[in-house]
Amino acid sequence: MHIIRRYKALLESFRGAVVAIGNFDGVHLGHRGVIDRASELAQAKSVSLAVLTFEPHPITVLRPETSPRRLSPFRVKVRRLRECGVEILYMLPFSSDFSKKTPETFAHEVLVDGLGVHHVVVGHDYRFGKGRAGDAKFLVHAGEALGFGVTEVSPIGSAGGLYSSTRVRSYLRRGEPHLAAAILGHMWEVEARVVHGDARGRELGYPTANIEFRDHVIPGYGIYAVWCGVISNEKTEWYAAVANVGIRPMFELTTPILEVHLIDHDSDLYGKYLRVAFVNWIRPEEKFASLDSLIKQMNEDVRIAQLMLAESEPPTAIR
Repeated sequence: MHIIRRYKALLESFRGAVVAIGNFDGVHLGHRGVIDRASELAQAKSVSLAVLTFEPHPITVLRPETSPRRLSPFRVKVRRLRECGVEILYMLPFSSDFSKKTPETFAHEVLVDGLGVHHVVVGHDYRFGKGRAGDAKFLVHAGEALGFGVTEVSPIGSAGGLYSSTRVRSYLRRGEPHLAAAILGHMWEVEARVVHGDARGRELGYPTANIEFRDHVIPGYGIYAVWCGVISNEKTEWYAAVANVGIRPMFELTTPILEVHLIDHDSDLYGKYLRVAFVNWIRPEEKFASLDSLIKQMNEDVRIAQLMLAESEPPTAIR
């Protein structure tokens, strides 16, 4: 997959694609419906499949005080889109100046003059341009005038409602990763580099890899059964694991952290990239009367996690 961070003076090989446009945070089943439709059109027209999205998320620029934490930061989104078969990713920088482009300017300057789009595919709720004035109906008229096709994908969902990033965040904050996975079409993951901790887990007989959430969504505090993937040379080796999300009330942290204990694995993971895939919630965080009580509960947590993971499999590509 080619990642393009500008829209001017592109090589012809990066122009003329069928382009799915959206934020695609999480790359959930609704997003995949839009990308799948674009893929069908690209194959029928014998052109490249592309996605157009923005970095950072426009909300973080326009309304930073209401900006939600992300389901899929840049590195994760790139991997998910690659797994969807996307050949070209236009990851354009979003700024206050860019936000002032009218829908007309965006269509003419970015889509036509810049990317030379063959066809555009958007979701039913897609909005763009200054004041979010542009929508699918506007794109249809613009396409007729400027020479590109437009497809609007109808809402996609299940009996529980439409697939949306908002629903995924809600389930994660409630400690229900299995429900989040039903919307995503894959397990929700935190992917980041391991940082130094205070080594308390090792002292208790349960060494942990410590990960900062940064701009990831923070799921409900508690203990989870997870798969932990250790990334090395672009390959991921998966291990059964148990994770703690929260502030560790026994030790009174001030910032939530993700601590992962890999079962049957004890090598030094500091500095490595990990993929932590959430499978199920085990229990809430607790403050124990003694370290012995804590260790006893940790033994039980590992036992329960192993039972849960025995009914699961490590993540695979979403295609």
